[in-house]
Amino acid sequence: MTRIALVTGGTRGLGAAASKALKAQGCKVAAVYHGNTEAADAFTAETGISTFKWDVSDFEACRDGVAKVEEQLGPIDILVNNAGITRDATLHHMSAEQWSAVINTNLGSVFNMCRSVVPGMRDRSFGRIVNVSSINGLKGQFGQTNYSAAKAGIIGFSKALALETAAKGITVNAVAPGYCDTDMVAAVPDDILKQIVAATPVGRLGRPADIARAIAFLASDDADFITGATLSVNGGEYMA
Repeated sequence: MTRIALVTGGTRGLGAAASKALKAQGCKVAAVYHGNTEAADAFTAETGISTFKWDVSDFEACRDGVAKVEEQLGPIDILVNNAGITRDATLHHMSAEQWSAVINTNLGSVFNMCRSVVPGMRDRSFGRIVNVSSINGLKGQFGQTNYSAAKAGIIGFSKALALETAAKGITVNAVAPGYCDTDMVAAVPDDILKQIVAATPVGRLGRPADIARAIAFLASDDADFITGATLSVNGGEYMA
């Protein structure tokens, strides 16, 4: 049976790797993006994966976007909530806009998307939801109260929703990546990156494919007895 998978933030970085891994697993994939149409077009040209544009921090946009995906591809079986942004600042310098933008995009989007797909999954008695958290949602990070709060919230959200949906054949899990070789991490100063690598027992940054394999596993039929879990994929940098 071909599963329909939707990946938010699915055309770049970790999301692009997840979209590719799910396609390789036999899924029909919808990759959602918001800002970079040129990158999305290039991604579709490279992979053949369909892309859809909407703002995942907007509840109505998510509801309408999911309806469009299901009209074109079919009912959504797998949801990967990967979309995320950073607006870093120490709290005493952080603006209300910086706080709200990160909370709404990184955490609010998880509610928006799950609320749009869970009723259908319940009706069909099947679903796989994988929410992308972060190492910084587990341990915190200087200058990221907004980001750390959102990513920690994803973990609590995933556990609660797992309890609500398990009896309906829906699993809900989180993946907590460490620092990976993506555009977001590329913005980190070189001296800080060297410190991060030095603190990582495996001695390197993560690769998007490292995270994508974990996501694809949790989205697979083989993971049907795993729910409410948080899988750390961080090279041993933080063990919890």
